[in-house]
Amino acid sequence: MKIILNILVTILVILFCLTVVLLPLTTSVPAWVWIVLALADIVLVIALFRITPVGRGITISLSGMILVSILAIITSQIFAATPPITDGNGEPLPNSIATLEKVTLNESEQWITIRGQDVDKPILLNLGMGGPGGGGFATRSLFESLEKDFVVVSWDEPGTGKSYNAVPFSELNKQRFVEDAHALTLYLRERFHQEKIYVYGVSWTSILGVWLVQEYPELYYAYIGNGQMVNIIRDDVMGYELALSYSVERGDAKMVETLQRNGPPPYTGENMLDKYVTYLDVLNDYMHSPHYTVIVPIVPFIAPEYGLVDKINHTRGLIRSFEVVYPQLQDVDFTTQAAKLDVPVYIFAGRNDVNAMSSLVEEYFNILEAPHKELIWLNGGHGLDGSNLGQFVDVMVNQVLAETYPNK
Repeated sequence: MKIILNILVTILVILFCLTVVLLPLTTSVPAWVWIVLALADIVLVIALFRITPVGRGITISLSGMILVSILAIITSQIFAATPPITDGNGEPLPNSIATLEKVTLNESEQWITIRGQDVDKPILLNLGMGGPGGGGFATRSLFESLEKDFVVVSWDEPGTGKSYNAVPFSELNKQRFVEDAHALTLYLRERFHQEKIYVYGVSWTSILGVWLVQEYPELYYAYIGNGQMVNIIRDDVMGYELALSYSVERGDAKMVETLQRNGPPPYTGENMLDKYVTYLDVLNDYMHSPHYTVIVPIVPFIAPEYGLVDKINHTRGLIRSFEVVYPQLQDVDFTTQAAKLDVPVYIFAGRNDVNAMSSLVEEYFNILEAPHKELIWLNGGHGLDGSNLGQFVDVMVNQVLAETYPNK
């Protein structure tokens, strides 16, 4: 019994101390705050062994650690911020902007970051990392190289990250997302005195991006898609079949059995998300990309814009949003529903992308009618990474901006 008690106390001490350890590693909490909290935890750990009787020492120490953990969580939320844009001396660049802000969109409070070296540059709206349910802050750092030429606005859509509680999940649908993105566009145009803005979407948000420019083409200089989704049913079935054949080829009998038991998508009902993630992670193996089961919980922890609660809510938001929104996307087929767009269109496609099947992207591009359109092939798989980020930035600045922004 004593051994079990010791193990339990040790586990609790580690868990409570972890909230403080995470502050300097994953949040914007100032050093003086987390140092004070860390010292408090050290004192409480010492007290655990010094106070007698043992039961009293455990009670006092663990109670104190609970309080310290609560303070750590609260401070992580209070001090959440986006990093400043500075010169070589650590001073903010003149006329730059780097803010984390709450905005009201259609009577709901949602969060954005606004970052740029010059507030007078054109606006690029990053709709988020995909999902459904992936916020814009988790991959915000991928756009830092564009902050010289754009004011980059990243959005945590309702139902994820800092906007987790913006609206009830039952209200997450096409109209909600499009109208909130539209309201954000109008806000940015007015605030920064821009006639139009640019909009970027990847994976799920590439669907939202097409819907948005289709509905309000007059507000956008161009639509930029990456990991462009075209036909959800065809894409998912092709992905499932590839995952199954790839697993057979590798001799992974257990995965073959699981995939065959799940059957081809679309999936509904209990364990829907697990079934999608099962074959999608096989595709990630195929693309030499991290598994969603690994990367989804980790990615928000590197975003200083998130407090500890926000980091958990980002993962919760991905899970809940996917379950609510993805079934609503099963009839998406842009070859018939968005064969004509009234804005310039730039689509980036990974040569090895089998999440948003590159063959379907090319098929859509070939039939698409737009004032101007470009299909840019990137190295790598689904979305942006170190292998293609440089090419993406080069095209965004020297092609997209140069060809579409009137002041260039």
